[in-house]
Amino acid sequence: MSVERIPTDTLLQKLLKTTSLNRFFQRYSEDTNSVIEFCEYINKLCTERETLPERVIKKSDIERTYGHQLFNGRRSPSRDKVIQLAFGFEMNYDETQKLLTCARKSTLHPRIKRDAVIIFALENGLDIEAVQDTLFEFSISLLGEKK
Repeated sequence: MSVERIPTDTLLQKLLKTTSLNRFFQRYSEDTNSVIEFCEYINKLCTERETLPERVIKKSDIERTYGHQLFNGRRSPSRDKVIQLAFGFEMNYDETQKLLTCARKSTLHPRIKRDAVIIFALENGLDIEAVQDTLFEFSISLLGEKK
């Protein structure tokens, strides 16, 4: 039987109003320890979407060995690699925001030109090659590019 989680906004309001972290953690222990590991999450996504990690890695344009290390938890991804995986999973904006949050990376922000291009690409169903072309067209660093 699954425990009903309280919404994040509600949890934040409770935290902001608390006078004791001990009481807060005691009362909301299930909600404050419920973050799934990134590798578990992406494997779960593969199961739900009936796809294989290999296919996602290839569509993400991530080096094969490195990609498998992400899926088995031996490596932690950079923000760019998480975004590349979002394209491999053919995610939309909201799904990508959740993926970034699970990876503990900053979410996409429309005021940042590079992020705006990525958001546009996600919402318009562009693949990784098309987003890279668009980033290049606007003289913005490519996903996975060393700075």
